[in-house]
Amino acid sequence: MRLNTVIFDMDGVLIDSEPFWEEAGNETLAEFGIVLTEDQYSTTTGLRTREWIDYWFSYFQLDKRDAKTAENMIVTKAIDKIRDHANPMPGVDYILQFFSERNFTIGLATSSPMDLIQVVTEKLRIKKFLKAFSSAEELLHSKPHPEVYLNCAVNLNVSPLQCLCFEDSFNGMIAAKAARMKCAIVPASRQFDHPKWGSADVKITSLNHFDDSVLSNL
Repeated sequence: MRLNTVIFDMDGVLIDSEPFWEEAGNETLAEFGIVLTEDQYSTTTGLRTREWIDYWFSYFQLDKRDAKTAENMIVTKAIDKIRDHANPMPGVDYILQFFSERNFTIGLATSSPMDLIQVVTEKLRIKKFLKAFSSAEELLHSKPHPEVYLNCAVNLNVSPLQCLCFEDSFNGMIAAKAARMKCAIVPASRQFDHPKWGSADVKITSLNHFDDSVLSNL
């Protein structure tokens, strides 16, 4: 089936927000005496905040009565940091224009809450390109479950087989592939050569490096 739809993850793909999520998460866990290594943090990238907290509270055997407070702290911190300091990822304007000129339907599927979707789409001035948003925060499952991508496809009124997704995380890549969509992975530079990206249909260093030749090979 011919590709005619593109769905973007948000954090780490459209906006350089991952450092601020990491900062917010680490600041919050530090209040409970916990410090994550870089490798530990990367294993849970792409999860919803409540699942991220649940995972690490379970891992470190923290009292889960504090989990909701910790979740709210992270979200509030992250939104403030991203609004004030985050920059667009390289190639955002280019890639949205690229697919718009080729008459692709464009959507967004993210684990982040709708409040952050509003902040980011306004900050980047990209709402005009996006026909639908899907937040896993409002769904039963989060990535690596495919629900957020399938939900976005329903909102866009397209078949998953017509969709190409852009992701930066392992959990996101698994979600896109489980939805039977094509996946272009744009990993962080320090993880670019990791073999875990083998299930992606294409791997690129930047949105600027996606072009007609790459599209034609999908």
